[in-house]
Amino acid sequence: MSPNEPAMNQADDNKTAMQFPCAFPIKAMGRAKDTMADTVLEIVQRHAPEADARALKTQPSSNGKFVSVTVTIDAQSREQLDAIYLDLNDSDQVLMTL
Repeated sequence: MSPNEPAMNQADDNKTAMQFPCAFPIKAMGRAKDTMADTVLEIVQRHAPEADARALKTQPSSNGKFVSVTVTIDAQSREQLDAIYLDLNDSDQVLMTL
């Protein structure tokens, strides 16, 4: 980088990495319970009301103890995604998000 080039820090890089709106898959993992998919969908719909069960996919773990739930939304902003992930991580049923 030459001395005349502006320095780009990681925060600047994160802001330009995605363009909105865009299709964005939100994945949450938790114990395999009947309510896991409903819980994830309910949380996502708080921030993306247009998301519905057709946008939801579940995948059980090989031993059947855990399940991953993916909901693809039409993300409008980084702030929207951050809010979804904060709410998912606050849920007792969600063990991990990606």
